[in-house]
Amino acid sequence: MSRTIDVELSVETEYLSEQSEPEQDQFVFAYTITIENKSPYPIKLLNRKWVVTDANGKVTEVMGDGVVGKQPRIEPGKSFKYTSGTVLKTPLGHMEGSYGMVNDDGTEWQLPIPLFRLAMPNILH
Repeated sequence: MSRTIDVELSVETEYLSEQSEPEQDQFVFAYTITIENKSPYPIKLLNRKWVVTDANGKVTEVMGDGVVGKQPRIEPGKSFKYTSGTVLKTPLGHMEGSYGMVNDDGTEWQLPIPLFRLAMPNILH
């Protein structure tokens, strides 16, 4: 049985100047992701895969179970929001990836995370 799962994903980013040390090539960013389940079925986030790229073209892949130590179940009409972070060696970069999800009927699927930019304030004109 095939179900269409309607999920909305939004991302907000923030440069953490108090944790960054530009003279040491350490630029710290926080990102807040909201996953909203607009389908009539519960869904569960099982794992994540990130591809993080800095301005030098250095690519880092990060994979693991859940997010921030959780594998949230998101009921219909509800959302799950969390904040995490990453450290780059450049003041500019981007991230993209996917979440491994599962429906209550056991069907596993991938929720793509569109590319989003990480940028120190005033670095882009």
